[in-house]
Amino acid sequence: MAPSRTTVSSFALLLLSCAAVSSAARRLEEAAPKEGEPHLTVPELPVPEHELPPLPKVELPPLPEVHLPPFPKVELPPKPEMPAIPEFHFPEPEAKP
Repeated sequence: MAPSRTTVSSFALLLLSCAAVSSAARRLEEAAPKEGEPHLTVPELPVPEHELPPLPKVELPPLPEVHLPPFPKVELPPKPEMPAIPEFHFPEPEAKP
């Protein structure tokens, strides 16, 4: 079965895009400053001084009083004892000849 026109055109488009990306990467590498070349410096710009107006005072309404019923007393079972974990010691390394 022969490849369809859309498959061939998609493959050609993919091939062209790969070639374009590789040539763009090559141009970027060539344009990069070499070691020892001075880099461009950014001039320092004056920063204007601004005075901000004072922030307005924000007042929240008082919180409403909430009356909750007392929390019920809960009887818990006694806490179980944790089993003891045996101590572990790493074995001494063997001396190398």
